[in-house]
Amino acid sequence: QVQLVESGGGLVQAGGSLRLSCAASGSIVGIPHMGWYRQAPGKQRELVAAITSGGVITYADSVKGRFTISRDNAKNTVYLQMNSLKPEDTAVYYCKAVRNYVVWGQGTQVTVSS
Repeated sequence: QVQLVESGGGLVQAGGSLRLSCAASGSIVGIPHMGWYRQAPGKQRELVAAITSGGVITYADSVKGRFTISRDNAKNTVYLQMNSLKPEDTAVYYCKAVRNYVVWGQGTQVTVSS
C-alpha cells in the first residue's frame, strides 16, 4: 500500500490562496478514491473534496466554487487548489487513499487569518 505525504499548508490572510499537495510513495493509477479531508479543533474530520480514478469529483458544499481537486497520475500526486480562503477553512488538512485498504497522510496545517 502507498504512503501519503501532504505539503503546502501555512498561514494566509482571508481571501488568499494555497495549493496543497499529496505525494504518494507509489502509483495512484489503481486507487479508486483519493480525497482531501480536514479537521478543525473540536470538530469531526470532514470531506473537503474527492476524486475517483475515473475523474469523478465531489466537493463539500462549503468549498464549491473556491477549491479545486486534481490528480496527476504521472507524478503520483493529488492537489487541492484553495482560493478565496476564509477563516472557517482553518484546519488540519489530510489526504486519504482508499483501495482495498485505507491510508491517511500525516496532515498539514492551514490557518486563515481574518
